[in-house]
Amino acid sequence: MRSGKLGRNKNTSKFISLILRHKPETIGITLDEHGWADVQELIDGINQSGGHMLDKESLEEIVHSDEKQRYSFNEDHTLIRANQGHSIPVDVELEEKTPPDILWHGTGEKYVELIDAQGLIPKSRLYVHLSSDKETAKKVGSRHGRPVIYEIDCRQMVADGYRFFESANHVWLIKEVPVKYMKKEEKDGRS
Repeated sequence: MRSGKLGRNKNTSKFISLILRHKPETIGITLDEHGWADVQELIDGINQSGGHMLDKESLEEIVHSDEKQRYSFNEDHTLIRANQGHSIPVDVELEEKTPPDILWHGTGEKYVELIDAQGLIPKSRLYVHLSSDKETAKKVGSRHGRPVIYEIDCRQMVADGYRFFESANHVWLIKEVPVKYMKKEEKDGRS
């Protein structure tokens, strides 16, 4: 029976992600300017939506067991927000940081032609997401079909004045990555 609860929590987690990153109005709540939602309003709104049942204990379990660490509570656990990935304008109070010299971006093979032409842009999100290791980038790319990995020359980007941010769950964020800073990994694993 435990696996049934895990499946329900995974589906509920996806629904929470939709609400906190893209469509809070789906359950009749609003986020403040920093992306925070009132925990009790979130729980009540989800329960009233009819598709999911949630209580404080289940929400705590979802937040703490989420392998991507998508969510954060405030200190007294009365507010919750998504750490990044928003398509709605919020300021999640990202800290500007100097990234490692190299970061990685994983995508699906079907997006390569467009990326090779225009670089990395956030599309419907506020930022481009970069990984600090190639394996994570490969996992991300695998969600979109056959993975293609780009190596990003962050050292040169910083020297050229680009600003990087690190989210609470250690995803690196930037507004764009022009083609000249990108090197595509070839199918045999070489760059």
